[in-house]
Amino acid sequence: MNAPFSYSSPTLSVDALKHSIAYKLMFTIGKDPAAANKHEWLNAALLAIRDRMVERWLRSNRAQLSQDVRQVYYLSMEFLIGRSLSNALLALGMYEDTDMALREMGLDLAELIEEENDPGLGNGGLGRLAACFLDSLATLGLPGRGYGIRYDYGMFKQNIIDGCQAESPDYWLEYGNPWEFQRYNTRYKVRFGGRLQHEGSRVRWVETEEVLATAFDQIIPGYDTDATNTLRLWGAQASNEINLGKFNQGDYFAAVEDKNHSENVSRVLYPDDSTYSGRELRLRQEYFLVSATVQDILNRHWIMHQTFDNLSDKIAIHLNDTHPVLAIPELMRVLVDDHKFGWDDAFEVACQVFSYTNHTLMQEALERWPVDMMGKILPRHLQIIFEINDYFLKTINEHYPDDWDLQSRISIIDESNGRQVRMAWLAVVVSHKVNGVSDLHSNLMVQSLFADFARLFPGRFCNKTNGITPRRWLALANPSLSSVLDDTIGKTWRTDLSQLEELKQYIDYPAFIQRIADAKLTNKKRLAQYIAQKMDLVLDPNALFDVQIKRIHEYKRQLLNVLQVITRYNRIKAEPQGNWVPRVCIFAGKAASAYYMAKHIIHLINDVAAVINNDPQVKNKLKVVFIPNYSVSLAQIIIPAADLSEQISTAGTEASGTSNMKFALNGALTIGTLDGANVEMRQHMGEENIFIFGNTTEQVDALRRNGYNPHAFYEQDQALHQVLTQIATGVFSPQEPGRYRNIFDSLVNLGDHYQLLADYRSYVDTQDRVDDLYRNHEEWTRKALLNISSMGFFSSDRTVQEYADEIWSIKPVQL
Repeated sequence: MNAPFSYSSPTLSVDALKHSIAYKLMFTIGKDPAAANKHEWLNAALLAIRDRMVERWLRSNRAQLSQDVRQVYYLSMEFLIGRSLSNALLALGMYEDTDMALREMGLDLAELIEEENDPGLGNGGLGRLAACFLDSLATLGLPGRGYGIRYDYGMFKQNIIDGCQAESPDYWLEYGNPWEFQRYNTRYKVRFGGRLQHEGSRVRWVETEEVLATAFDQIIPGYDTDATNTLRLWGAQASNEINLGKFNQGDYFAAVEDKNHSENVSRVLYPDDSTYSGRELRLRQEYFLVSATVQDILNRHWIMHQTFDNLSDKIAIHLNDTHPVLAIPELMRVLVDDHKFGWDDAFEVACQVFSYTNHTLMQEALERWPVDMMGKILPRHLQIIFEINDYFLKTINEHYPDDWDLQSRISIIDESNGRQVRMAWLAVVVSHKVNGVSDLHSNLMVQSLFADFARLFPGRFCNKTNGITPRRWLALANPSLSSVLDDTIGKTWRTDLSQLEELKQYIDYPAFIQRIADAKLTNKKRLAQYIAQKMDLVLDPNALFDVQIKRIHEYKRQLLNVLQVITRYNRIKAEPQGNWVPRVCIFAGKAASAYYMAKHIIHLINDVAAVINNDPQVKNKLKVVFIPNYSVSLAQIIIPAADLSEQISTAGTEASGTSNMKFALNGALTIGTLDGANVEMRQHMGEENIFIFGNTTEQVDALRRNGYNPHAFYEQDQALHQVLTQIATGVFSPQEPGRYRNIFDSLVNLGDHYQLLADYRSYVDTQDRVDDLYRNHEEWTRKALLNISSMGFFSSDRTVQEYADEIWSIKPVQL
């Protein structure tokens, strides 16, 4: 191909890259360069880059083995890793060389990066946190390995049709995944069902159905280091591929029925659990992950040590939320049933090995499994859980004899609610450390959810405030701002984010403030261009970009945001010639497919957008946008463009949040409640540089205790009354006037569980303060700079180092 332009003195690495890419295209992908499409060129490029990562990977693995280091195994149902090519190029320091090599071949790196699919391995903050932690583990040279499931399909692809969310399969593996290495010889049997056969003191689990777990490995590169780690994902494979007899008889569907049933285990991320069969599949998924993982960990350990006596000295297993908590009874089962450990010895090992992160205080989000369901699918594990519970309660009874209320509250088996296994309780009883993910969350955790356990085990609970990787969320996502930072303080902030503090000395330099503002405008233009191309909606980049992007959930209160948007609309209608600050209100996020109210809120957002965006009186004073199919890649475009970050959950409901950190790191000001990590962000950046509104956790609790009456707020606030009445009477849904009557009722007549109406007036008034500040662009940018410079604490490197030192007891590998 003829290059559109060339550089004057190509380096050896550029020439070598060109050769590697062409070689991969022809001899691995099997395509003629003259006939290859963009996706084939993408795969050729990433395979060439992968080869260079493999060298580091093998060196790291050899070093870990030779130094016989203690390792952490991080178990998570989600790893929302995002596109890997750009991240790998940044980590390897090969971005510029690869860009040059592709340009000389007539290709555009940015276009190829856009061709890469986002892996459908996660849904939201939980999975993104896990991905950031893997990045930090590798960058810090700490020995660790992530374990998850290789889902064939992501949660779903979100389309907006007539304003409503419509789900379609997210087949992210459509073109394969060239990053992964399938380990055909690393396979483990995972068993379900069956019955227990007692043989004296021994128990055998027999007559089970079997599914094979096959390993797929992906390299996790550290930034600017030879250190790498591994993400191992498990894919389900049938133990019996096909019933040949039925096939030969012409019963083709029956011939593959068992195969399909087996492989459903890794088919879809988070199957709809509103039905019994969906719940059962979720339980099977969770056990599939932990069974394969525990077998793999023990197998690796045995190969190295030929003994399990030193197991707790060499491994740490971390449970990211309750989804992988079945690893506890699984480890005990394998040690007791397969390796002849005594029960007490196996329990002691489990207590020393496991640690657990709690991510929510909301009872409805804490996993509980019906005893009957677990007994049907995992009878041996249920038996072990009962034994753990009996052992635990007997021990407690020795110190608190006949305190039956206490024993009922701390029992792993909840007898009061249809006999359910409380998975968070199991994690707390067995883990040697339990952490929350922000100061506020961790304090509430020991004061409310785990108050009894905190009194029993005061040294077991700790806090590890979440963080984000600055590599992806600033260096990659925001090249405009990164360039300004590099010119000002150098490039090493990527591995030491505390260096951003040095920016504060430039706060009074108008030229520097202007460069920060210019970088923001560049990002806003990029997002405006994306929205114009994808949604046929023209936005003014000079308007205030007000952004709320996260999973759609009632406690995250997208609905409160909608109320203030309509309030703003009503004000503009009442005074069209007023001095309004132009604002673009941007929403994005998926609602769980069975979550009716969340999907209903998406419909309302789009209906409100249709009215406002087409009102000639409003014009560019206010626009509302719902961007479909939110993903990591989309977040990398939206977050750098945001002026205002909406973090408005009801105080006491959001454990931490990480989007709040990403926005602030990219120079957005936050409007939020004192919830999650917002509290610590305010401490670091100063209360004058963040817009805090609404009731505190204590005030929220007091309202609930004293009898919260949302109807009184509705009657007393004229603007609120108008907005809610408009929603209820079909102003935004004239074809179906009663469409949103149930939203009105849920807020006004049925309790308003997340107290939107109680916080409404404070929220709207605070939004007026936002407008006042935005009118002074220079002062706004100064505060944005103070946000950026105060975010050093919120690096995932700091978080992971705290885990390594205080929970996992692991040290860096010497390379």
